[in-house]
Amino acid sequence: MDPFRVVLHSIAARLSDDDVASLKFFCREDVGKKKLESVRNAMDLFTIFIEQRLITKDNVDYLAGFLTTMKREDLSLDLRRYIEEREVGAPGDQPDAREKPVRVIGENVGKDWKKLMRELDFSDVQMERVLAANPLNLHEQLVQSLLEWQRCKGKEAKADDLIKALRCCKMNLVADRVEQ
Repeated sequence: MDPFRVVLHSIAARLSDDDVASLKFFCREDVGKKKLESVRNAMDLFTIFIEQRLITKDNVDYLAGFLTTMKREDLSLDLRRYIEEREVGAPGDQPDAREKPVRVIGENVGKDWKKLMRELDFSDVQMERVLAANPLNLHEQLVQSLLEWQRCKGKEAKADDLIKALRCCKMNLVADRVEQ
């Protein structure tokens, strides 16, 4: 599934009917009255934005600006995080994906993986993307989340951070195994 559309869907799900009406009001000069009449929900509007190249996978400033104006900084921040994650450092800066902590954590953390990822400051949008890509595989959701966390952090991704997060989540046995 396209990560850009996943992020837009996540934002659309959190917009009220009043929010959609505000968005339609703000963009009426760029989109046109006739097209706006057919908009039933936020995804319809986002589809028009994409078709008219008002937003792209690399530039969401148009939508983020409206969300900020509407006092929905939370959603604007999610969009900006999406762009930042796409721009993470060069491949040489990335940690080794086969690193032992990822394997150990993947084998020993189960359904509480979201708690761990939140402790690592992994956003809900990032988790939703991983869930959409791996809907029926709990182990793969965790492993892919950890790998994405490593990619985002680059050289700043440290085993000590994983151990600290595991201990904060009361997963001390797993933390001990990672330390070994």
